[in-house]
Amino acid sequence: SSSASRPAGLGNTFDPIRDQVAHTIVVRATYKAETIDGTKVGVILTLPHDAGEQFLKVVASRLKRAMTIPKVECYLFILALPTQGLSPLLICSSDEQLSERAGLLVNSKFLNRIARHELRHGRWGALVRDLCTTTYDEAALWDAVRKAARKPIDPLIPPPGSRSISQVLEHARARLQRITPEQALHELQDNAPLWPVVLVDIRPEAQRKAFGSIAGALIVERNVLEWRFDPRCAARLPIADRYDLRVIIFCQESYTSSLAAASLHDLGMLNATDMIGGYAAWKEAGLPDEVEVSSTAPPTEG
Repeated sequence: SSSASRPAGLGNTFDPIRDQVAHTIVVRATYKAETIDGTKVGVILTLPHDAGEQFLKVVASRLKRAMTIPKVECYLFILALPTQGLSPLLICSSDEQLSERAGLLVNSKFLNRIARHELRHGRWGALVRDLCTTTYDEAALWDAVRKAARKPIDPLIPPPGSRSISQVLEHARARLQRITPEQALHELQDNAPLWPVVLVDIRPEAQRKAFGSIAGALIVERNVLEWRFDPRCAARLPIADRYDLRVIIFCQESYTSSLAAASLHDLGMLNATDMIGGYAAWKEAGLPDEVEVSSTAPPTEG
């Protein structure tokens, strides 16, 4: 309600209630906050409030006060009030540059959804269309404050949490029960398993032309693999309608195939694996250029 509609004499009767709500929101937010390179960061999403942007400013003031007891040298928070249509968003920080940096990241993550924005008095404010109508939005806001809070680093030093490709490959292979080309051929010709078995060639066309291929294998190039083998995806192959499907992936030398098989594990296809040594090992072992896959649908182009 506006002050004009309040009974005479009540004045700011509701201000203490509003302040208490703001205080409670800040307490919860600071409890869930993270510390990134010495900066306390967080995202505060409040319930709709009549005061809109003004209420966010009250929360920001409360937050600034809370950061002094105990004293926090550096902080960065995104405050937002999701509503239908345009939602107010406010970025407040102990450092104006942090606010601006986070604002630039938010602007890039919400392309064509920022109605207006400005940096004023160290705070970056904006109106965002349809904020938090999907789970992407909150995750994107958290990503913005985390990245904005990162201190500049030596470009030659790997960022914290990053891994080399060798480590990524090692981790992927640790999740798999990898098989040899001979074992793969045996599985393809074995009628005993109750689940379907498919051999999948993920190499690009240029490699298939240069080195040869295995007739009977499904050709599903790497860039569409997950879409073809996710049972929940409308673009899946007809055979990819069950999670116990045995998917044996191969590339030329079995590096890319290990990463691809681990990616299928992320989709729930836990029977996926790859062939050690890839197509090169298959040829070296003298295995046939054509296989009769007894437990799959006919070969399909990916």
